[in-house]
Amino acid sequence: MARFDNLHDWLDWQETLHPDPVDLGLERVGEVAARLGLSHPDATVITVAGTNGKGSSVAMLDSIYRAAGYHTGVYTSPHLLAYNERIRCDGVPADDASLCAAFEKIDQARGDISLTYFEFGTLAALDIFRSKAPDILLLEVGMGGRLDAVNIIDADAALVTSIGIDHSQWLGTDRESIGREKAGIFRQGRPAVCSDPSPPASLEMTARSSGATWYAPGEQFSCEPAGETWTWVGGDQRLEQLPRPALAGRHQLDNAAGVLMVIDALQARCPVPDEAIASGLRSVALSGRCQVVAGPVQRVLDVAHNQESARQLAGFLQDNPVRGETWLVLGMLGDKDVAAFVAVLVDHIDHWCLASLPGPRGLSSVRLGERAGIAGKTGYFDSVTAAVDFASQHAASDDRIVITGSFLSVAEALSTRV
Repeated sequence: MARFDNLHDWLDWQETLHPDPVDLGLERVGEVAARLGLSHPDATVITVAGTNGKGSSVAMLDSIYRAAGYHTGVYTSPHLLAYNERIRCDGVPADDASLCAAFEKIDQARGDISLTYFEFGTLAALDIFRSKAPDILLLEVGMGGRLDAVNIIDADAALVTSIGIDHSQWLGTDRESIGREKAGIFRQGRPAVCSDPSPPASLEMTARSSGATWYAPGEQFSCEPAGETWTWVGGDQRLEQLPRPALAGRHQLDNAAGVLMVIDALQARCPVPDEAIASGLRSVALSGRCQVVAGPVQRVLDVAHNQESARQLAGFLQDNPVRGETWLVLGMLGDKDVAAFVAVLVDHIDHWCLASLPGPRGLSSVRLGERAGIAGKTGYFDSVTAAVDFASQHAASDDRIVITGSFLSVAEALSTRV
């Protein structure tokens, strides 16, 4: 008999099963995967790690490969509105029944092995993908790379996006240490692609020492903006007049360039015609990444939560000015560098609306304000919803409201249709 009969109860239980919410390591999850026969998927596997840009890169890969006629399985985290978003086959989120069935298999197979919430989800994704038999699996690393649950699978190609300082408690306090952890997804004799324009030296060193085939921007490939289009160059390949990705932000070209390098490196195995690349770039969509919601007062939703993603958001705000003022609704988690995040955005914001986030990791608005050190027009609110309501009531028609700081902040804004 199943432990639970609904997804909500399964997920609540998983959050309490393991003593530590984050417990990096492959031994426990790898053992359960082996018991279930999930360690060697019958598909081409692309694993994506990085501090920022993972979700966008996975979305582009998914869009392009589907445009080329491939069936895809996608595993990402965290989700915005529903857990089901984390596991998608051909763009369709897994249904509750499939997730519950996968969780039951994992629970039966694990015996007395304790698993984290993320490890349960990773194994469930692999189980669901086995039943759907996609051609290509796109696996997004949750944290780091070397010891992340996703790394129990040997990727046929690995992509590391931009690297910044985040999750320092687990990954290290500098880019070299963090890069070394991210590079743990590389495999001998297989493509190791980096889309960070200035990668830490440890990334290439680890790739080469592992015997992976290294690809870096400015060396093995490059991108050249050309007005409303762009050109990608890699080896003997040159793709001109490509449409810009349908994701906002100047940094998306760097992400797209890395994506095309992965596709090119796997071309002999999974051929993709040029028209599928163009089609996929035009049609890619991803909620919460400089997402503009039109209305009497424009809203921008962005899941930025560290210094580098704050820079990307600042670049977007600078490139897309409004005639009026900018209101920022900010909610953040306690393990983030609030002062560094705020310092990047401070010159682009006229009004600050600080919001409390729920849960043990969420900062109260007062504590957020103390760590932000903001001087000027600042309000304090018990929730993102309350902060957005206030900004909406006081903003003029030429103003805009930016909601950022965490996936949780954007999720609350989306769920209340603000």
